[in-house]
Amino acid sequence: MDGYFGSYVVVAVLLAIGVGVFAGGLLANRMLRPHRPTVEKLTTYECGVDPVGEGWAQSQVRYYVFTYLYVVFAVDAVFLFPWATVFAAPGFGTTTLVEMFVFLAFIAIGILYAYRKRVLTWT
Repeated sequence: MDGYFGSYVVVAVLLAIGVGVFAGGLLANRMLRPHRPTVEKLTTYECGVDPVGEGWAQSQVRYYVFTYLYVVFAVDAVFLFPWATVFAAPGFGTTTLVEMFVFLAFIAIGILYAYRKRVLTWT
């Protein structure tokens, strides 16, 4: 087990243990839970409202664009925190400041584009 493939054996054993714990939890859940299906329990549940009509509904594309804008802002926040730690390091102040302004300019251009396409309006 000291050779090249020895480390893979350790990974395989840990993977088998993880799968065993997961499967054991699912099996214990199935064995210990009560199982009494009724008609009320088997009906479709939609946020406390009785289901009406079919399950297909049309949604507007603008909601997906809101999602993409959220992702852009989340990525922006992810990059701001490491930048703040590097900015304080000696010798990196000017370089990181310029890089962050370039990054924020790209974000601003994206927001301006979304605003011009009227994506940011709710109606």
